Amino acid sequence: NHKTECRQCISLPCQTHCTPPEILSIFSSCNILVTSVCSRSRYHVCCFPKAMIKEQLQETQGMCEYAIYVQALILRLEGQIQPSLELFQSCAILNPTSPDNLKQVARSLFLLGKHKAAIEVYHEAGKLNEKDWEINHNLGVCYSFIKDFHNSEEQLNAALQLKKHDRTFMTLGKVHLLAGDTDKAIEVYKSAVEFSPENAELLTTLGLLYLQLEKYQKAFEHLGNALTYDPNNYKAILAAGSMMQTHGDFDVAMNKYRVAACMVPESPPLWNNIGMCFFGKKKYVAVSILIFHVLYI
Repeated sequence: NHKTECRQCISLPCQTHCTPPEILSIFSSCNILVTSVCSRSRYHVCCFPKAMIKEQLQETQGMCEYAIYVQALILRLEGQIQPSLELFQSCAILNPTSPDNLKQVARSLFLLGKHKAAIEVYHEAGKLNEKDWEINHNLGVCYSFIKDFHNSEEQLNAALQLKKHDRTFMTLGKVHLLAGDTDKAIEVYKSAVEFSPENAELLTTLGLLYLQLEKYQKAFEHLGNALTYDPNNYKAILAAGSMMQTHGDFDVAMNKYRVAACMVPESPPLWNNIGMCFFGKKKYVAVSILIFHVLYI
């Protein structure tokens, strides 16, 4: 199902990065201490000494905002989403004017599947910072999960007005596809390619859409460009090989498929196409072997 595939491809909300100057009080000595260690570790919070966090929380009776923030990030990286949510909520209580704290609360809610609650919190964060493109982008993603495509498109377009970003273009295009508007999706991807002409994923996606519409010249052009920038892009390889195969260029298509087989050796569509190439070349024994291989996969 095409819409199901699009939904699976909708990206998660953008991760809010650990940016101490924006989220801690400069007058908090415990925050500064935790931040200095975090800075030396290049914000790799998974490597952050948990003992120091515990010590700071004990000394401040749980009032060290940034220590709580980092602890929440660690828990979320470990897959403990509910505890991380509760800690981010504590941060938001300690510093209610921080949009970053609210963004993290919203992200944890999203990861728990609470999309409507996440939308409410993102809107609150947006009131504190109206120029943050991530908030609009993430709202667009959340709205897409509750199938409110109108608001999703509106928020994603607002994000693009604030800052053009490949991920936002890609998400907006997929939302248009979910809404059944292929023409709008193509226009979005065309704008995306103009903005980022060397993005192989965008080129491949646009090429595949043209292929579905049987606009083979445009499809081949974009898929070829995608392979120029990323020769190992297996989606582009499969699509280009399929076009060559359709036109009877079985040997050329097989050469493409050999490259793809090294990257996705267990792809049923790949082996199905290889089998059809052998069928076109009237090598029926090879076809029968490949049929069993596809069934095994």
